[in-house]
Amino acid sequence: MAMGSPFGTHRVIEPPGVMPQAAWKLNNNMDSIYDNEILVKVERLNIDAASFTHLEEEAKGDPQKIAGQIKRIVKERGKMHNPVTGSGGMFIGTVKAMGPALKGKFDIKEGDRIASLVSLSLTPLLLKRIKKIDVAKDQVEVDGLAILFESGVFAKLPPDLPDMLSLAILDVAGAPAQTARLVKPGDTVFIIGAGGKSGLLCLYEAKRRAGVTGQVIGLGHSEESTKRIAESGFADLFFQGDATKPLEIYQKIRELTHGKLADVTINCVNIPGTEMASIMSTRDGGIVYFFSMATNFTAAALGAEGIGKDVTMIIGNGYARGHDKIALNLLRESPQLRQMFEKMFL
Repeated sequence: MAMGSPFGTHRVIEPPGVMPQAAWKLNNNMDSIYDNEILVKVERLNIDAASFTHLEEEAKGDPQKIAGQIKRIVKERGKMHNPVTGSGGMFIGTVKAMGPALKGKFDIKEGDRIASLVSLSLTPLLLKRIKKIDVAKDQVEVDGLAILFESGVFAKLPPDLPDMLSLAILDVAGAPAQTARLVKPGDTVFIIGAGGKSGLLCLYEAKRRAGVTGQVIGLGHSEESTKRIAESGFADLFFQGDATKPLEIYQKIRELTHGKLADVTINCVNIPGTEMASIMSTRDGGIVYFFSMATNFTAAALGAEGIGKDVTMIIGNGYARGHDKIALNLLRESPQLRQMFEKMFL
């Protein structure tokens, strides 16, 4: 075995010189691993919501066609990196082998079950078989192998939570962790896509941080997601609407906040075209956090400039130190939140 780059650039096939996430194709040969790699037997993929929505629309909801699209992408690219959305997802599996340079460096050993906390868009992946497509959960049961690099982030699967629940939560763990950093007591917080898995976690965390002097407003797109917002009890106000129609959303937020708009807007949707609704609903000097991987940052930057809106816009970094523990602990803290996620994912 040889020592690879801690960032995984030794697995890049094309174009040379780029990082694994930006690469078009990775080397997913699993016959041998580098001294500083971890080989994992993969059991389940959690496809990023934006990516799965695109695949589902292209396949018109047919699970077999979705499976065919995933196989094709992984065969072409050596990773699950949707070429349209640019996003991936994450996996759970069992550690099969560890390069000698990593033994003792991490608190895991062969046989431990883990969840990856880095995107599938940068993870060498080899799929032997797709067993099942779970359209309702954006999850794929597989028989496969994956590589984690030395710089990769992962978490041991907790013994007190079901695997499928942990996978769903850890896939969006960055959202509530960043919400905790951004929201202050007394803030008015507007969460777009508040009825989805990242949205519900952000609702709970925002309400906790904004406190009794703050206000949390949730937007759901469908009747089902809006009902979840209502049932959660985490939103002070909520409504159903289409975030791709910025003027309608802006007018509603103006009405609900008596013209003050939101201090912090968190975008958790999985469809494009919602940038301006987020920006227009936020006061000058406020913060817009785009957790959505469907965000067009050119549209956001030029759109804000075009209407003279002075807001701080933050890219949804999926990683924050300790984000896995923060997200999983929310379910332990809140029986209501755990019950809702069990209903959605078990």
